[in-house]
Amino acid sequence: MRVRLKGDAICTLFLLVALCSLLYSQLEHLVPVENKELTPKKPSVTPKIFSDPKAPRRPMPAEATVPRPHVTPVVRRTEVANNRVPTTTPSPLTDSAFKRYLLNKDNRNFNLLINQPKKCRKTPGGPFLLIAIKSVVEDFDRREIVRKTWGREGLVNGEQIQRVFLLGTPKNRTVLATWETLIHQESQTYRDILLWDFMDTFFNLTLKEIHFLNWAAEFCHNVKFIFKGDADVFVNVENIVDFLQRHDPTEDLFVGDIIYNARPIRVRKSKYYIPETMYGLSIYPAYAGGGGFLLSSRTMRKLSRACREVELFPIDDVFLGMCLQRINLKPILHEGFKTFGIVKPSAAPHLQTFDPCFYKDLMVVHSLKVAEIWLMWNLLHSPRLSCTQKKQVKKPFQWKNKAQTTPQASHLR
Repeated sequence: MRVRLKGDAICTLFLLVALCSLLYSQLEHLVPVENKELTPKKPSVTPKIFSDPKAPRRPMPAEATVPRPHVTPVVRRTEVANNRVPTTTPSPLTDSAFKRYLLNKDNRNFNLLINQPKKCRKTPGGPFLLIAIKSVVEDFDRREIVRKTWGREGLVNGEQIQRVFLLGTPKNRTVLATWETLIHQESQTYRDILLWDFMDTFFNLTLKEIHFLNWAAEFCHNVKFIFKGDADVFVNVENIVDFLQRHDPTEDLFVGDIIYNARPIRVRKSKYYIPETMYGLSIYPAYAGGGGFLLSSRTMRKLSRACREVELFPIDDVFLGMCLQRINLKPILHEGFKTFGIVKPSAAPHLQTFDPCFYKDLMVVHSLKVAEIWLMWNLLHSPRLSCTQKKQVKKPFQWKNKAQTTPQASHLR
């Protein structure tokens, strides 16, 4: 009897020990989980130092030769972060490219490699409208879709339309080794390429602006009006011609999506970063969104002269606003220019804005893909198009009653 009791006691004791061990191991497993939730809150600077290894990095010149130190203590990580802030914050746009711009910003005379001197002589008295589109050498597909849709040369509403593309030399000539042969072949085929001998970069868009205005003043002085825009916009040329037919080309006119009271961006990593040493004022002059704007022949000649007197500025839209301020001309805001795209009403977030009935009464819509430009052009010119209800974009759009005055309301870019 005693032997049986002893055996039962030993078995019970063994089970208790096993149960305690199991509970202890589970408790030990749970403790680090709680600690893991708290630890990331302490070293808040570590994400700024060690980025995702799979994400593309932008090494600075110093980083290209010196490997990053492997630092484990939290205190040293903070010191490294503080030391690295001045070198890692600027993006390539604001570092090497921006410095290169500052070193060469006073050079504003570049040779015209490909010219179209007879472009505006084809029509007696000059063309009614010259379409000038900013492009880069490698974007042949965008130039081609413009040629086949809204940028066609010929008669529109009885008025003669001509077209040119504005290009600089490509940034990476080794990648596009045959670019020179290709662009000359394209020029011989279409006779619409203007190519200057400056590198086609973001900061050099201002050079494209002043060189085009100088070219227009010399080779296209007999044009009535000019539309200047990007290659990724959709333009309703019929509406533009209808609008311009009620204006005098010998009077000043500058119309577009005007931005008022925009402030310079002081964040170094921004694409539009401008230091106070370059522009000390707190607000830019009124300027047009670069997606597209209209100007008269008289204004074109005035701006071509003003460009020579105004110091170059790395943002071409703002630079042109400075030139407008120089000639004391207030640009006109027109609701038909949507250089930031069609904004969906907050009350209808699921509204499909890619609808020809939205585009039918507009002049310019920015940021469209090649296929979208082709599709919208065909939809708008389809005989089956029927817009039973008037589509409204922000405000009712009326051609005849549109007052040609600068509104008091402003919006930020």
